[in-house]
Amino acid sequence: MLNSRHFKALTILIFLHTSISIGAVNASPIVKIDGSSTVFPITEAVAEDFQIAKRGAVRVTVGISGTGGGFKKFCRNEVDVVNASRPITASEMEVCKQAGIQYIEMPIAFDALTVVVNPKNTWSKTVTIEELKKIWEPVAQGKITHWNQINPAWPDKKIKLYGPGADSGTFEYFTEAVVGKAKSSRGDYTASEDDNVLVQGVASDIYALGFFGFAYYIENSKKINAVAIDSGNGGVLPSAVTVENTSYKPLSRPVFIYINVKSAERPEIQEFVNFYMKNAPELVAEVKYFPLSKEIYNLNIEHFNKRKAGTVFNEGTSGVNVKLQEILKKDPRL
Repeated sequence: MLNSRHFKALTILIFLHTSISIGAVNASPIVKIDGSSTVFPITEAVAEDFQIAKRGAVRVTVGISGTGGGFKKFCRNEVDVVNASRPITASEMEVCKQAGIQYIEMPIAFDALTVVVNPKNTWSKTVTIEELKKIWEPVAQGKITHWNQINPAWPDKKIKLYGPGADSGTFEYFTEAVVGKAKSSRGDYTASEDDNVLVQGVASDIYALGFFGFAYYIENSKKINAVAIDSGNGGVLPSAVTVENTSYKPLSRPVFIYINVKSAERPEIQEFVNFYMKNAPELVAEVKYFPLSKEIYNLNIEHFNKRKAGTVFNEGTSGVNVKLQEILKKDPRL
């Protein structure tokens, strides 16, 4: 049975097929987007609805090369918009600067980065940040291989780890929040930019553990279980309530889109961005992420209309434990 999102996607295909049949598709303006697999479901939903609203007159392509991969394309001027599951880094800022690429930064949702296990796992329903660090820090590679090495009460069974690849913003955020330094991680785990691969890995192995964005957990909650995270005040599960009241920490984070300032001069980009911010609250919730306040979406539009370029995150930091309402009052820098 088709759900509403599948029906919308089918509608787009009909529009595009009609356009091709009349030879008009080559003349259609294109909005090119790439980047984070975590942000992909949000932007894909916006792109689908936008193309329907435009009756196929504008095409939107959305790729998944990871946040890092997306920024590489963005700073080479290959895409108009990059999906990012963390703020732009200092090195990416420099690459874009050298290429003459300026950008408008827009937070679009909150995500609860979710640690997951197999449903048959009965021993690690709650995991502390210290235990996660013991699992994932670089010195664990080849040494911390069994569950009971993390906690003596856990089984003497080999742990199988799944996580995003090194180009993923989720990987960068998780390592900074848990290990203390971005990209500081053991390397002997199954890595993939496709979160569905990670889901299937955990779902098929009782002794597996992985992490990825909240939407992929919710979509597969019958196959995998979320782990409660204990950062010092007891285990907390990811949810709309725990994200909003900031008790789910340090794995609650903002996610973003970045728009090329030169691309912003094109009418189709202006229409797409305005459509995105207007419809974000509904569509973010539809794909199981957490919407921001209306004030922040309005502020995004204000920054876009003024071409307010740069980032409000100091030295390209990851955004761990940030308060958006406060940080967005700062002047962005390139």
